[in-house]
Amino acid sequence: MLVAKRSIVPMLAALFMLAATRAEDADTLFVDLGGRDGIEKIAQLTTSGLLADPRIKAQFANTNMDRFEKLLAAQFCVVAGGPCEYKGRSMADAHKALGLRNADFNAVVEDLEEAMDQAGVPYAVQTRLLARLAPMEHDVVTK
Repeated sequence: MLVAKRSIVPMLAALFMLAATRAEDADTLFVDLGGRDGIEKIAQLTTSGLLADPRIKAQFANTNMDRFEKLLAAQFCVVAGGPCEYKGRSMADAHKALGLRNADFNAVVEDLEEAMDQAGVPYAVQTRLLARLAPMEHDVVTK
């Protein structure tokens, strides 16, 4: 029995280290995105990209884009683990009447990726943010 207990200790240690690494990733994404200033820049560039993108810009025709940009930055900040508060509607409530399709969602994601490229966000950091945002697709895409 003593041998079995000793062999499990390294496995437990490895699991705790893996969990700590994942927790650290969660805690550092906000910083890795450039903190509040970096996230606000990403939101601004994303908003500009959406308005210039012929695939999706019509969806924003009746949107207060200054408010949208602030809410987008707050949402990115919260998702990244930052010290922010998102005060907008849920994604399901905000998108339920829009009839968005997968192609619309993909266009927004591509515009966000382009914004992060322009902001100089490393690819690995982009991937971490996108992975946290991806589950929202179920609330955004309604058709």
